[in-house]
Amino acid sequence: MKSFWYSLIFMILRERYIKQITPFIGKPVIKVITGIRRCGKSTFLKMICNSLTESGVMQGNIILINKDSLDFDFIRNYLDLNNYVKNRIINIPGKIYLFIDEIQEIEGWEKAVSGFLTDNTADLFITGSNSKMLSSELATFISGRYIEFRMYPLTFSEFLQFRQGKGSENIDQEFGLFMKYGGFPGIHHMEYEDEVIGQYVNSLYNTILLKDVVARNGIRDIALLEKIAKFTADNCGNITSSKKIADFLKTQKVSGSVDTVQNYLQMLTTAFIFAKVNRFDIKGKRLLEIHEKYYSGDIGLKHILLGYKTGDISGHLENIVYLELLSRGFKVEIGKYIEQEIDFIATKGNEINYIQVAYLLHDQKTIEREYRALEKINDNFPKLVLSMDKFHDPNRAGIQWENLIEYLIGN
Repeated sequence: MKSFWYSLIFMILRERYIKQITPFIGKPVIKVITGIRRCGKSTFLKMICNSLTESGVMQGNIILINKDSLDFDFIRNYLDLNNYVKNRIINIPGKIYLFIDEIQEIEGWEKAVSGFLTDNTADLFITGSNSKMLSSELATFISGRYIEFRMYPLTFSEFLQFRQGKGSENIDQEFGLFMKYGGFPGIHHMEYEDEVIGQYVNSLYNTILLKDVVARNGIRDIALLEKIAKFTADNCGNITSSKKIADFLKTQKVSGSVDTVQNYLQMLTTAFIFAKVNRFDIKGKRLLEIHEKYYSGDIGLKHILLGYKTGDISGHLENIVYLELLSRGFKVEIGKYIEQEIDFIATKGNEINYIQVAYLLHDQKTIEREYRALEKINDNFPKLVLSMDKFHDPNRAGIQWENLIEYLIGN
């Protein structure tokens, strides 16, 4: 199967996800691909379909249902889905491969999918743009019978793949574009101009907000939702709480209780517009229930809400590294060691990395601040400082330094 991935000449491969899902193709588990709208899930399904065709699977044995297309608007609930699939596969010999894109738009979809798996109807692949789609009561129908793959917008190394033949050979200029425009694959069909990309990402944000937040949750006070989203974007990487946002709203003479703010924040994170990051006490070895941080689900979305703020480059870099770590398969938390703050604790299996992110280590005070917290942690796991400096001491008291751009393209 692997050799067929590399014959897809009209699509940029998302190799990390290809490597993750390939071992499960043809296996009796549901392949669930989640992620923010337009991060590449639909194209990824098409890649799998193409690879199956090239490996000898007949086109008629592949069923692709895209709920974003009006062609499938008639599939409203699990009964419609079940009837459509069962009618499609009548008299078709051999294994069936069923792909359902944006399945959360189908009411009670779990019932149909559970039935397909029980009856061995097809090899199942589904995508969704809602992080809670697998935690509903209905999801008990498929509990223990699925593998989830989380997709993210393009990392910087993937961004460079899309830019091949179009971009500058100056890696710093390319990173500047990435930091400004973000990682949605669709931007690469556009002219690389601020106004054009801005209109596209703004339209995408509005679609996500209206479809995946407002409509799905029946929100009436859209203005309040937008104020909360803007405040959260402006405080990405800072300690944030529902109470802090509610207090801010009061200063703006806007009514919004702590409970309402908390509910709206949960809706925004469920739609992947933001990600909530918990705080971990390294010395006490426990999660803290307060003082969490939020990061934007794509750096381009942050700029749509606030405009591109060159003065917040440290915050932009931190957000980019956070998304990079997630795309590499790490679980990410922010760290606290006594009174010291660690930007990220990245965990994968038994592997732990402590990471500090800075713009420039331009003076001794900054250097001391970034290294001090890591120096106090007395375990043997890797500790790393990332910055945009071109040169710096690569090893200080066992703490490694690396140029941030080199780190992003190094894996």
